[in-house]
Amino acid sequence: MSARDNRADVSPTQAAPSCAEVRSPEDHLDEALRRAFWQSLNRAPLPAMSALEVAARVVGALYRQVAEAHEGANGCRCGWEPDPDCDLIVLEANLAAALMQPPQPDLARMVALGRA
Repeated sequence: MSARDNRADVSPTQAAPSCAEVRSPEDHLDEALRRAFWQSLNRAPLPAMSALEVAARVVGALYRQVAEAHEGANGCRCGWEPDPDCDLIVLEANLAAALMQPPQPDLARMVALGRA
């Protein structure tokens, strides 16, 4: 079974929003990250836990890069001040919340109950 067969990522409605649907910057980033993850696994398959460990290391590296971009006199002026201890707690809580959230319905995986 390929990584693509196991995915529960972007549903068709997420990939092509309707004209009336407004997508947030968070939704765009979510979709981009999911697509990159699954596309990478389709090109170079890895065991599930190995792939997730790589993804976790990447998130850690991204945090470090963003934190560095906010340091010093030439750092970003958005107001965020990195606090690795507290930020790690927030990131862990988000990971736990995502694990506990029930999966969203995916039309591609639903069983057809009749004919149209």
